Amino acid sequence: MTQPHTLRPHARRVLVSEYGQTPLEAVERFMHMEDLELPSSLGAKDVLVAIKSASVGWVDLIMASGQYQHMVKPPYCPGLEYSGIVQAIGAEVERFALGDRVLVDGLRAGPRSSGAYQSYGGFASVALASEDTLFAVPDGFDFDQACSFLGSYETAYHCLITRGRVQAGETVLIHGASGSTGLAAVHVAKLLGATVIATGRSEDKLAVVKAQGADHVIACKSESGGLRPFRDEVKELTGGKGVQVVYDGVGGDISIESLRCVRFGARFLIVGWAGTPFVAQGKGGRGAPNANMLPTNLIMMKGLDVLGCPTVISTEKDPSIRAQRLEAIFGWIAAGKLVPFVSHHFALDDFKDALRAKWSGQVIGGCVLHP
Repeated sequence: MTQPHTLRPHARRVLVSEYGQTPLEAVERFMHMEDLELPSSLGAKDVLVAIKSASVGWVDLIMASGQYQHMVKPPYCPGLEYSGIVQAIGAEVERFALGDRVLVDGLRAGPRSSGAYQSYGGFASVALASEDTLFAVPDGFDFDQACSFLGSYETAYHCLITRGRVQAGETVLIHGASGSTGLAAVHVAKLLGATVIATGRSEDKLAVVKAQGADHVIACKSESGGLRPFRDEVKELTGGKGVQVVYDGVGGDISIESLRCVRFGARFLIVGWAGTPFVAQGKGGRGAPNANMLPTNLIMMKGLDVLGCPTVISTEKDPSIRAQRLEAIFGWIAAGKLVPFVSHHFALDDFKDALRAKWSGQVIGGCVLHP
């Protein structure tokens, strides 16, 4: 085995020292760079990865304020997904060799996992994982794409297919379509043969979403900065009938407006609440003092199926649901049918700028750090 400390003597990582009251407070006050002490030896199935690219996600932000459902006790290194090159391997590793290109399974290693590899996040020079928590980078993918597809496309698959039962010929209204999971949902919905109506607050970003496959885009930001009603536009685009499926990763006022855009018996998929991030208390206080509300009268009169779609929790409750979606996603990628879009790139030293860009909505699709 190649000793890791001889290969990268000045390894570094970002550390979250304590939860912030808000994600931005955590970024500004409680995140800093430190030297990373590498293990003197590797376990039999361990793989040391020299990180080339790490995804900067929404979860990294809300996890740092303790507002994500999975709480990692600080101090910890953020970065749920990363990709890189195998730098050292344990004596019994069979699937990978030195120099192989790999990406991490963020449900099984890193801060969203549990166990021995939780402390090795992607905001670092190197990370330690076990052989069975890594995938080979798909042929034709660069490292940025490799760390920017698994979580987003798994979410899109679970929400649209496992929960939403989207069929060819249906129309799907996708909110937050320029975000990482929103854009992944556009890609997956189009693969299913659906018509996609995508919403967002920026016409420039929506132009990219349309170029990425959305059939129609609607800018829903009013002149005053609030929500502009879009019911009439959706009804016109659907011949007055409304959509069969809503993919809502935003929450708040846009959810209520969406209930006026559906046909009877539609499926309303609750994917997240990026537009209302403070439903839970900061600093890990939990609870939901600002919980989002939906009007039950509209739900009843429209005969809606309102479906919560927590991808990670559902997978933890029933791990058997994951194999089929991973097979589908990797199959689509191998066939050239799915290609992640990454708009922003930052050096590891600029991790705060990267997180600010993600928080402020500058990013389209993926955002990555380069150690």
